[in-house]
Amino acid sequence: MLDCWQKDRNERPKFFQIVSVLDKLIRNPIALKTLDSTSRLNSPLLNRNIPSYTSFASVDEWLDVIKMGRYKDNFAAAGYLSLGLVMRMNMEDVRRLGVTLMGHQKKILTSIQIMREQLICSNGPGIHV
Repeated sequence: MLDCWQKDRNERPKFFQIVSVLDKLIRNPIALKTLDSTSRLNSPLLNRNIPSYTSFASVDEWLDVIKMGRYKDNFAAAGYLSLGLVMRMNMEDVRRLGVTLMGHQKKILTSIQIMREQLICSNGPGIHV
């Protein structure tokens, strides 16, 4: 639901699309437990243009693209100067940076997870981050 509200108003799913997804989940509740991050990213409700995070040159550029540029100073002050360091972050690390809004925490962590997945895919299945 948060993903819907974080999107531009014109990009949000229509009511019938939401009802359809909820109906499918009601009919098959096990699907809720088996959703992994990849299937969530391909969900019609979350379908968005996902940039190639592995191509960013800096943490600042990445934060600007995900519209979280307001936290550039927080990342720099905490020593997160490379995307390699950022990709190791977890929820507690994000909170320590001073990111208190749950929606912003989720957006940053989701982006980090996508970066990890893209890096794994680009390196092949035998490489783990």
